[in-house]
Amino acid sequence: MVSNLPAFAIAALLMAMVPGPATAMLVRQSVRGGRRGAFATVAGIEAGVLFWAVAAAFGLAALLVASELAYQVLRVVGACVLVWLGIQALRSARKRAGATEAADISAPSRAASFRAGLLINLANPKLAVFAVSFLPQFIPAEQSGTGVFVLFALVFVLVDVVWYTLLAGVLGRLIGWLRREKVRRRLERLSGGVLIALGIRLALSDS
Repeated sequence: MVSNLPAFAIAALLMAMVPGPATAMLVRQSVRGGRRGAFATVAGIEAGVLFWAVAAAFGLAALLVASELAYQVLRVVGACVLVWLGIQALRSARKRAGATEAADISAPSRAASFRAGLLINLANPKLAVFAVSFLPQFIPAEQSGTGVFVLFALVFVLVDVVWYTLLAGVLGRLIGWLRREKVRRRLERLSGGVLIALGIRLALSDS
């Protein structure tokens, strides 16, 4: 079991590095809320990952995947959430474009940034499927108890935390550049477009 953990950690890191809704949200919240907003968003993202990892460990995510109706409902809800967040980003970019350079457009609170990160992952059925299908591949059949599954789930969350914390740190170092008005508007538009595209893709996907 333990011998499989390094390989699992590497695979989990590679999966975490693939850009997706959480990455787009982190970029957006970094631009809007600065370093504190970025790390609050990471906390929300990881709370969502932890939820699905633990749910997979206790078989709840498997029930979701097995229930076609439950999965489809969550898929539609997740798609709507992504599109809604994308529209919010585009609206924010338009407001900034119409404001003066000195206009004070308030940054989101850390609680709001946390909720944004959490919502992105709670409404993501793909994460549930990933947790159910990915984790068991590294657990020997004779050791597939709940305790072992929880251990691998926690490693999955830890690796994800490391990656997104590093990403937030990099974004924090670039915050001066990211928060320039022109750059900020472009990133708002880009993140908004990406979120909408991901929402549409999720809505049109069959599984």
